[in-house]
Amino acid sequence: MVPLKLQALFCLLCCLPWVHPFHWQDTSSFDFRPSVMFHKLQSVMSAAGSGHSKIPKGNGSYPVGCTDLMFGYGNESVFVRLYYPAQDQGRLDTVWIPNKEYFLGLSIFLGTPSIVGNILHLLYGSLTTPASWNSPLRTGEKYPLIVFSHGLGAFRTIYSAIGIGLASNGFIVATVEHRDRSASATYFFEDQVAAKVENRSWLYLRKVKQEESESVRKEQVQQRAIECSRALSAILDIEHGDPKENVLGSAFDMKQLKDAIDETKIALMGHSFGGATVLQALSEDQRFRCGVALDPWM
Repeated sequence: MVPLKLQALFCLLCCLPWVHPFHWQDTSSFDFRPSVMFHKLQSVMSAAGSGHSKIPKGNGSYPVGCTDLMFGYGNESVFVRLYYPAQDQGRLDTVWIPNKEYFLGLSIFLGTPSIVGNILHLLYGSLTTPASWNSPLRTGEKYPLIVFSHGLGAFRTIYSAIGIGLASNGFIVATVEHRDRSASATYFFEDQVAAKVENRSWLYLRKVKQEESESVRKEQVQQRAIECSRALSAILDIEHGDPKENVLGSAFDMKQLKDAIDETKIALMGHSFGGATVLQALSEDQRFRCGVALDPWM
C-alpha cells in the first residue's frame, strides 16, 4: 500500500499544471471545506512563479542584490528583506522562502494539516529568486526608498517579484516582516546569545474569531504602521552614517547605504492588509511622501 504522505505528494504534483498567477485571499482563512482548501493550496503553489516554478526577473536595467537586516532583540526588533540595485549581477542565489517554519506557517494560514507545510517545503524549499545574495550596492547614485508591508498570512519574502522588479528599476525596497501575528510565521532572537547560536523564537499566525475581528485588526494595523516607521528610522540611521548592528551577522556591508537614499523620495507600499497599513502609516508618519495601497483590506 502506498504511504499516505506519498499519496498526498502525488496529488499536489498533479495539481501543479492547474495553478494560476498568485493572489492572496485574506478571507475565510480557516475554512476546512475541501474545495476551499484545494484552491488555497493552488494559490500558494502558484506563488512559485505563475505555474513555472520560477520568480520572474526584474524588467529594469539594474542588477538586483538582496539581504536580510534585523536590528535589536525580542519581538519589537526590526526585520526587513532589502532589495537594491547591485554593482554587478553575481549568482542569482537568494532563496525565496529560507526556513521550513514559514511553510508550516502557511499551512496554518491555509487551515490545512502540518503535513502540507512539509510537502510545500519539499517542493519549494530550494527555490531561488533572481537576486544576488549580499551583492555590493551600486554606488554613485541616490535611490528612492520604498518600505513594503505584506498582507495577511504572508511574510517578508513572499513579494520577492515586486521587490526585485522595483530594485531593477532603481529603487531600494525594504519589505517589513510584521510581528503582530498577521504573518504566517516570523522569528526573532531573545538576546545576543540566542542570535549567536541562531536560536530563533518563532511567532505564528493568530487565528482571529469573527466576534473579535474588528478590535484585533485595529490593534494589528496600528502595530504594523509603527513597525514600518521603525524600519524607515533604522534605514535612515544607516543613510546618515549611524548604522545599528545587524544581529543576523550578514556579510552585507551596511555602510554602503550611507548617502545612497534620496530622502525626498520615500514611499510606502503594501498589499491587502499591507494596503490598510499604508493608509494608517501615512496618517502618522510624514516622512513617507506618498503611498501605494494594492487591493487594501482590513
